[in-house]
Amino acid sequence: MSEKKRRAGAGAAAGGSASKKPRVSSAASYAESLRSKLRPDASILATLRALASACSKSEPAGASSSSKALAEDDPAANYIVVADQDSASVTSRINRLVLAAARSILSGRGFSFAVPSRASSNQVYLPDLDRIVLVRRESARPFANVATARKATITARVLSLVHAVLRRGIHVTKRDLFYTDVKLFGDQAQSDAVLDDVSCMLGCTRSSLHVVASEKGVVVGRLTFADDGDRIDCTRMGVGGKAIPPNIDRVSGIESDALFILLVEKDAAFMRLAEDRFYNRFPCIILTAKGQPDVATRLFLRRLKVELKLPVLALVDSDPYGLKILSVYMCGSKNMSYDSANLTTPDIKWLGVRPSDLDKYRVPEQCRLPMTDHDIKVGKEMLEEDFVKQNEGWVKELEMMLRTRQKAEIQALSSFGFQYLTEVYLPLKLQQEDWI
Repeated sequence: MSEKKRRAGAGAAAGGSASKKPRVSSAASYAESLRSKLRPDASILATLRALASACSKSEPAGASSSSKALAEDDPAANYIVVADQDSASVTSRINRLVLAAARSILSGRGFSFAVPSRASSNQVYLPDLDRIVLVRRESARPFANVATARKATITARVLSLVHAVLRRGIHVTKRDLFYTDVKLFGDQAQSDAVLDDVSCMLGCTRSSLHVVASEKGVVVGRLTFADDGDRIDCTRMGVGGKAIPPNIDRVSGIESDALFILLVEKDAAFMRLAEDRFYNRFPCIILTAKGQPDVATRLFLRRLKVELKLPVLALVDSDPYGLKILSVYMCGSKNMSYDSANLTTPDIKWLGVRPSDLDKYRVPEQCRLPMTDHDIKVGKEMLEEDFVKQNEGWVKELEMMLRTRQKAEIQALSSFGFQYLTEVYLPLKLQQEDWI
């Protein structure tokens, strides 16, 4: 064969190769095919309106009714129930505690605080209320005991500081409280723990003490409210959203035309939803605590649920921690089981990302992560929790996760496109009413 023919043949081969279209992966092709299954937005909105209507007709349990349910279920008052109290009531209770301690000292008996025990053995799940509560058991915290002298001193100091804050009519952060006496407290965990003890002792919510955590959670979407008199429009808060006020008692005038509340585990997914203005396409309120839920976000979510009577849908990672975070919103945390009536939001629907979604949406293997031994341990522990056993759907999903030993973050959906979450995944989930 001549050199000219060889070159011509090589050129033709190269041209033929260049003209071929790049091969599209089956996962990407399938993911894109799901887009064609989406019905018009009007149809999805009709589904959401029906969901919102059904939710508004069901009577959500308010804080007062939750407390009443406990009292009726247990006439012997075996569970601790705290409630919101005004500053005058809390200071009056502190005064009585201090006077009792003073009388005890003057009588030569020293002083001791009767502190409700918040040990894990005292924290139980009540199926009828669908939340974790604290059993009423008290332990003595005497000053004249080497083992408890320091803790008793910290308790007295915290009571004094809270009294001063309430008298001034101001709010302080837990960090502020810690720095008033660093040498005594040692670390903030000490003052934080005693602060919870004081709430139990006084029978009031922690917010009633006017000691709050720093801002953490954010909200965006179809919501307006007054924050200490200033009107806030959450559709005009940009991609970052509006910080959820730590002083929830100063929030008033809540208004919304949303059809649902979308609770998001992480900030990254929140930013995608906010930037894409997902709340305009499907009227909703979007909020996140950026991971482990803080008290203010939990209080705010419950307030929205109770006042607006909207369904709450949750978007969390497909791993044991995502489900654990969701359970804290729904059933409460063991650390604050004494205030579960005010901090829990029942009937949150798990929208995604669920273990079954990984195969259903053909999430690529390279976007899935192997579960660690600790992940597996946490997953198995969750299967033993009473509140998980109450939900058959949760059990099936957790068992699937442990069987496949795979987990995935919400961001795994970005492998199909950065806006796949807002343009395909969530709309299809809402269309199919695919939640548990």
